[in-house]
Amino acid sequence: MTDQTLGGDATPVVRQAGAPTDTVVVLTTAPDELLAKRIAHLLVEESLAACAQVGPTIVSMYLWQGELEGTDEVQLAFKTTADALPALHARLRELHPYEIPEFLVLGVPAGSRDYLDWVAQATRPAVQGATRDA
Repeated sequence: MTDQTLGGDATPVVRQAGAPTDTVVVLTTAPDELLAKRIAHLLVEESLAACAQVGPTIVSMYLWQGELEGTDEVQLAFKTTADALPALHARLRELHPYEIPEFLVLGVPAGSRDYLDWVAQATRPAVQGATRDA
């Protein structure tokens, strides 16, 4: 994260520079609300994400094994750091029933310094644990 502010010195919004500790957003889905809440709870509890948002039920349309599918799913969004992505992905694969769960990482080019610092702090235990285990 750089110290460059957006909108002048009075604005506590900073640009991120692509560092391993930078905040990212991970999108995925779950087949139902109960499982979505369980996954969200565990990933936050395990410090793999600072925050998880469980959205409403959506309809996903996709081709799977040559067939058009229309499935009700619950969308999840996780705020985490680039450092935590490998461990978050591995844990999501353990918890998820899909053969190929959605795992899309969206970059966060800028944000509130306080919020970005909080995400980095909240995910630090998982990142440090993964470093010790390696």
